[in-house]
Amino acid sequence: ALARGELLIPIVKGWCTEQATQLASVSVQIHGGMGFIEETGAAQTLRDARITSIYEGTTGIQANDLLGRKLQRDQGAAMAALLGEWLGELEGSAAGDPIVAAVRDAAIEAVAALRDATDSLLRQLATTPPRAYAVAVPYLQLCGRVSGGVLMARAAAIAAARLRPGDPNALAAAPAAAAAAGADAGFYRGKLQTARFYAQQLLPQCLGLLRVIQSGGASVTDAEPELIRSR
Repeated sequence: ALARGELLIPIVKGWCTEQATQLASVSVQIHGGMGFIEETGAAQTLRDARITSIYEGTTGIQANDLLGRKLQRDQGAAMAALLGEWLGELEGSAAGDPIVAAVRDAAIEAVAALRDATDSLLRQLATTPPRAYAVAVPYLQLCGRVSGGVLMARAAAIAAARLRPGDPNALAAAPAAAAAAGADAGFYRGKLQTARFYAQQLLPQCLGLLRVIQSGGASVTDAEPELIRSR
């Protein structure tokens, strides 16, 4: 339990605070000029969110902690245990609803990407540590994105079961029929919609992060700082 908690702490802190900044920035964009000034309060929310990725350990520090103190310490054993549990849960879950099945399959693909990224980083840590640390933040972001995908798959399965017990088409059911789930039917249908969006628009980004982790470190470690000048 201690190893699991220590592994997750930098992921939760780093990924959630970075997401908070991104979401607050989108809210400013949605409000347009009124969001940029103080009329709506969105700009204040963005300022408040931005500091969270700085204090109590910046995202870069959290990412370095994840690699050096957590991943390398036990040669990935804690991460392997977590990934194994996730895959076991996902592959063993029933998914009669097509949306639930799609979310589950996307989550399985994302977990596989994280497993490949972890294996790549362990090799880099053993041979060229600077290259591994050069992609520490993308790795942290991948861990967070995949964690969210697994939780979304779990939520989608629960929502479908609560909406229409035994019905293989919970999301496709008409709203009137879904009323059988009671006052919470709208909540559960919303969970399914959110999970579908996450699986189709956010989890595919895991493949790009995997590519960065596998081969992006050298572009940092091989760079010649003296060639980078302000012009």
